[in-house]
Amino acid sequence: MSKDEVLVEACGLVKEYGAGRRVVDDVSFTIRRGETLGLVGESGSGKSTVARMLLRLIEPSGGDVQYAGQDLLAMSSREMQAMRRRMQIVFQDPYAALNPRMRVREILAEPFVIHERLREVQRSQLETMLRTVGLDGSALERFPHEFSGGQRQRINIARALALQPEFVVLDEPASALDVSVGAQVVNLLRELQLEFGLTYLFISHSMPLVRYLCDRVAVMQRGRLVEIGECVQVCDAPRQEYTRQLIAATPEMPAMA
Repeated sequence: MSKDEVLVEACGLVKEYGAGRRVVDDVSFTIRRGETLGLVGESGSGKSTVARMLLRLIEPSGGDVQYAGQDLLAMSSREMQAMRRRMQIVFQDPYAALNPRMRVREILAEPFVIHERLREVQRSQLETMLRTVGLDGSALERFPHEFSGGQRQRINIARALALQPEFVVLDEPASALDVSVGAQVVNLLRELQLEFGLTYLFISHSMPLVRYLCDRVAVMQRGRLVEIGECVQVCDAPRQEYTRQLIAATPEMPAMA
């Protein structure tokens, strides 16, 4: 696996709502296989909209998305269904992302149901999925309300990895958790990336957190990409005043290791 191989490429992405209200304007970047690209900006800057266009959860108004050299926007619904096994997302809110009426075993089996692969799944496999994210197999028969926020996010991560994807969008996965629990989740994500060779798009408003986890960072302001580069370079010597403001506005992270 080459770290120079481009897995995801966004070219000129645009998203408009209503009468020409443009929330994403001409955004282009690449994500190399095996790396973590941080996408940062204040609330409303268009970060999550960009991420959802990459996965075709919403359709772009303009631009192109390439995944492993394939044109995602040209794919049929059936072709996208197959592609979604390779692309997953972990949402910000660990409470809203889990169906409160489903037991954990049903939640983890849901991706296999959607992709018509349920016959492949054994209980032992679901238990292994939970152990991978630091939970015990006894959790399978419990409901989401019986877990803490950090444990719920671990279940969300296990579900996202169920079909062994290559690319995972992490949409502020620690922002709804307290600092120490969020640090544990971020460290888990780092370990999983090394273990499974995952490629991440990590969405955040925290420059210190992005510096800790990411290889490169792209900075968004009001729907436009204003700066992109190696993480250490951007954090230590930002070219844009907006990037300097983001860095100054975010308190230093506690020790993560």
